[in-house]
Amino acid sequence: MLWLSMAEGAQATQPDAVGVEFFEKKIRPLLVDHCYKCHSAESEKIKGGLRLDTRDNLLKGGDTGPSIVPGDPEKSLLIKAVRYTDKDLQMPPKNKKLSAEKIADLEAWVKMGAPDPRADKLSTLNSQLSNQQHWAFQPVKRPAVPVVKNQRWVQTPVDNFILAKLEAKNMSPSRQADRRTLIRRVTFDLAGLPPTPQEVVAFVADKSSEAYSKVVDRLLASPRYGERWGRHWLDVARYADTKGYLAGDEERRYPYSYTYRDYVIRALNEDLPYDQFLIQQIAADQLDLGEDKRPLAALGFLTLGRRFLNNQPDIIDDRIDVVMRGTMALTVACARCHDHKFDPIPTKDYYSLYGVFASSSEPSEKPLLGKNTQPPAYNEYLAEREKRDDELNDYRATTAANARAQLRQRAGDYLLTAWETARMADKSKAEGLARERKLDPGVAQHWVSSLENWRKQHHPIFAPWFAFADLSESEFPARAKELAARFAANEDASKHINPLVAKAFSSNAPTSMKEVAERYGKLLDEADKSWQEVCEANKKIIGPEGQTKGPAPTTLPEADQEALRQVLYADDAPARISDGEVERLFDVKSIQKVRALRRKLDELEATHPGAPPRAMALVDNATPTEPHVFIRGNAGNQGPEVPRQFVEVVAGRARKPFQKGSGRLELARAIASRDNPLTARVIVNRIWLEHFGAGLVHTPSDFGMRSEPPTHPELLDYLAARLMDEGWSLKKLHRWIVLSSTYQQCSDDNPRNASLDPGNQLLWKMNRRRLDFEAMRDTLLAVAGKLDLTAGGHSVDLITEPFSTRRTVYGYIDRQNLPNLYRTFDFASPDTTSPQRFFTTVPQQALFLMNSPFVVQLAKHLVARPDFKAAHTEEQRIRLLYELAFQRDPTNDEIKLAHQFAESQNAAPSSSTGHLDAWQKYAQILLLANELIYVD
Repeated sequence: MLWLSMAEGAQATQPDAVGVEFFEKKIRPLLVDHCYKCHSAESEKIKGGLRLDTRDNLLKGGDTGPSIVPGDPEKSLLIKAVRYTDKDLQMPPKNKKLSAEKIADLEAWVKMGAPDPRADKLSTLNSQLSNQQHWAFQPVKRPAVPVVKNQRWVQTPVDNFILAKLEAKNMSPSRQADRRTLIRRVTFDLAGLPPTPQEVVAFVADKSSEAYSKVVDRLLASPRYGERWGRHWLDVARYADTKGYLAGDEERRYPYSYTYRDYVIRALNEDLPYDQFLIQQIAADQLDLGEDKRPLAALGFLTLGRRFLNNQPDIIDDRIDVVMRGTMALTVACARCHDHKFDPIPTKDYYSLYGVFASSSEPSEKPLLGKNTQPPAYNEYLAEREKRDDELNDYRATTAANARAQLRQRAGDYLLTAWETARMADKSKAEGLARERKLDPGVAQHWVSSLENWRKQHHPIFAPWFAFADLSESEFPARAKELAARFAANEDASKHINPLVAKAFSSNAPTSMKEVAERYGKLLDEADKSWQEVCEANKKIIGPEGQTKGPAPTTLPEADQEALRQVLYADDAPARISDGEVERLFDVKSIQKVRALRRKLDELEATHPGAPPRAMALVDNATPTEPHVFIRGNAGNQGPEVPRQFVEVVAGRARKPFQKGSGRLELARAIASRDNPLTARVIVNRIWLEHFGAGLVHTPSDFGMRSEPPTHPELLDYLAARLMDEGWSLKKLHRWIVLSSTYQQCSDDNPRNASLDPGNQLLWKMNRRRLDFEAMRDTLLAVAGKLDLTAGGHSVDLITEPFSTRRTVYGYIDRQNLPNLYRTFDFASPDTTSPQRFFTTVPQQALFLMNSPFVVQLAKHLVARPDFKAAHTEEQRIRLLYELAFQRDPTNDEIKLAHQFAESQNAAPSSSTGHLDAWQKYAQILLLANELIYVD
């Protein structure tokens, strides 16, 4: 049957968990922030009789009727209210309309049926804490292996646990799969590729009892294993090569994302113990790595998420989520705005973890991954980098110099603004005043502070300023003349006035503070110009070797003018700002130019083949952050301080705060501890899921109160305990599973068993599964003989012609613009940690394979293989195509049909054959067959 038959299936619906996650991420925070004040049990008076803090109250509505109609936003009063289309029904009121994005979230939520996990009775944290008896929070204990009747069926202890449940239901397991099916299954599972015809023939011919185990060991030792299972972990790690949506001209690509992907593949191939695998991904920078710095690349687990317009709380939330859901299947991120509604995770625990990640930052200079890592084009890269560096630095230096010069030129404007700021009753308006005059608010505040300090004692330059500033508006005209005359005379030796300042008031008295500020501005500007002239003259004094004669000037020759210059140039001068601050003074055009030049640098790092590999690392800040709870998730509304520490549900009430730096290493070790009841169970379940198509726990990233209990809890604990006991080796775990009779069953149906266990939760047979996107594409390439097995390096474009033939795991993943091809074949969203792939059956899948130039090219390559051309007869060619595509011989009927197809194509008029000849068309048919991409 061709893939076209898939078009007849209905598109699979997303599970309820997706809707619940949408509610927790988008809707609950919105309701808490904008609605609960007037429409919850916390309200002083519930307005309109409407409560929105429980599911039932939301559906019930208020005085005007039900607030929502699930599935129909147009009939929902809540949607009407937030849209502001009715002047008599506007929520939130008082022109506090929600943003367009939040309104769209509400509309999408109602449209999907308004999934809402909230109970009718509001839960409290105290009631949740009693749920610590939940199965997932209990210590992992290695149970005894059950005794079963059919001992002959047992090959590994896995079988005892499976068979015990089947025998309890008076059910029998299925027969063992035939050898061709078995080698195909295990090769796809462990390597993500089909076995070669030669491998199938050798396995079928090997009658020894170790034949299958030798195949398993060969596959686990193959570099293809790390590529296959590395991709599974990359789903959990929400890996992508780009940052997602960003404002401005910032480079969207991560320059060294590929080093994290390569780290994961290498770590799995080397069978790095899983506990060390986790520790390195959370805190490799805190480990004593010696000369081998490659593990630093593991920190991409934290740093390669979305950048949320560089909003730091959202970035940290994403890191908490990927660590806690990815490693422990705990939805800690749900406690960002409130205590977790289901699991014993208080908001304080969320912000304890927040403090850990807020105490870490990404270094601007990414660390090199060891010595001798320079690629062949390294010198070319260095030359181009120096060129782009110089271009950026020269432009920034020139622009910064101009910005600083403008600061000095506008000293009078800053003086006047500082005076007006000091007189303001409402200091919150000071920033607006500065911006209205196109001044920098920070520099204006520096002037305010400096003037306050200078006022504390007689200041030869600013004594007149303070005297004028103290005059009221009404007395200014009369008193200003008197003051100007006194300052011009400059007769008080104990309160000497800078002569240049005194002279500025010797002619006409000022009529306002604005005029006083202008005179000071002119004085300071003249001093600055004199200084620029001295500096410029010094540059023209060139020695015989091109150097200046003598030291650079440090002062102006005239002392009074030098005193004025110091107002602008002294170390604590208000007009003197750091290199880090100066860019905020750039105009829009200059900022865009700097971003463009920075982007050229980042682009070079991301794309140049000579750029040495570096780690997308994280390092601890010099001073750790002391975190506070953010009330309702609002960073501007801080609550009580909390220590950086592990979650109580795992660590217990006797836990101690983290002591070393940020606490990331202590966090990593707590997660990877054998005393942690979750970590080993979670990875065992993830691996079981990928082998059988369903986990022992059906929610692989949520082991909390909403999760269903394991179908085989004793087996889950047995495998988790054994994994830890035997050194956290994932390859050993794979062997225990794939060498079992449970794994080796056929996928044939059994009506009696199906009636007793229609979902095959007891595993009385093997589940038939479809290849995921990566295995499907790699299989097409492998069958055509075009698969490029080059390992590692920069990600490659898989979408545009000429099509890359690299393994799909090395494909470029654009988080913001994920290609439709990826989405069509159910690729994991890189926006957030992905617990598992969901498979849909839609027409686009069949249509792509039928019309894709990529598949057409592979059909041509398939019949251009040397072994195909070497076949002497039509039947030999047919048999070879079946062996390559399906790893089996064709039946007599299939050979007959192939002959008939070839004859019909050869008899057809040449104009109707299109761009493919008969054999190419036949090869395309086989590549479109369901048998190619389904594994029994």
